[in-house]
Amino acid sequence: MVEGKKMGEEYKIPLLVIVGPTATGKTKLSILLAQRLEGEIVSADSVQVYRYLDIGSAKPTAEEKKGIPHYMIDIVEPDQSFTVYDYQARAGKHIKEIYSRGRLPILVGGTGLYIKALVDGYAFRSGKHDPSLRARLTKELNTYGKEHLFRKLQKVDPVTGKKLHPNDTKRVIRALEYYCLTGEPISRQKELTGQEGCPYKLTMIGLSMPRGQLYDRINSRVDQMLRRGLLYEVRSLLGRGYPGDLKALQALGYRHMLMFLGKNWDWEKTVATLKQDTRKYAKRQMTWFRADKRISWLDIAENMKFEPFLDGICKRVAGY
Repeated sequence: MVEGKKMGEEYKIPLLVIVGPTATGKTKLSILLAQRLEGEIVSADSVQVYRYLDIGSAKPTAEEKKGIPHYMIDIVEPDQSFTVYDYQARAGKHIKEIYSRGRLPILVGGTGLYIKALVDGYAFRSGKHDPSLRARLTKELNTYGKEHLFRKLQKVDPVTGKKLHPNDTKRVIRALEYYCLTGEPISRQKELTGQEGCPYKLTMIGLSMPRGQLYDRINSRVDQMLRRGLLYEVRSLLGRGYPGDLKALQALGYRHMLMFLGKNWDWEKTVATLKQDTRKYAKRQMTWFRADKRISWLDIAENMKFEPFLDGICKRVAGY
């Protein structure tokens, strides 16, 4: 174990990052590495942050954790606002605290934006959020159309206006919201991002497997979630008084169960669509992570054990 070190500007905190698409075994590998390296795990999953969303987010059980401390899981209620800004601030604090105790921080997950915000030091100038402002801008969109909002954006932030298309109304609204809340264009935030470089000494490992095998694992995982009671979990959330239109309940699996409960789909269509959408999500994850050339990839074959890879990974982060 490395003794806790005094924080300062003369070094960067080592950070082991495990990424990859859903169902590739990130949780299992991270726990094995935490046991070998005396590490603690920080989740990078945008659904696991919510309490009560357990089965659909594939949260590790107490048995699966093997006594390894995990952070950024079960930290907010399903109806609470939680942004990338919030994630960066809270996860970054955990990473510092883990290292100060002489332990190795291990960042694990498949939410690419969460990971990128941390390792690339996104320069968030504000974490402000105003639902009433978002509602007003959405009403303007519905009343006056997308071109109206786009012209407003071009006036206050021409740099972002050149990069966005009027049809990308979600990002147009976010850019206008940012300007109204902070008084500066969101493009300024992007200018500042990365000026100081990555705040960590990174070792990034990606997990992949042949597409056919990955899709089979995804289909099996969905079947397992359904057997474990995903539908009951969603019914329980509704029973707690959480409305189905919450952002948290639009996640994979949850929105599909809601479509079934609302009698929009029969069970066969619900299951088939959930499997298909999960496979599409895995494809998007791979596209995102493949763009990061810092990631070293491990090709994991079906039923392959992780032990052959452990020594190599441990050597890369030895002496942290």
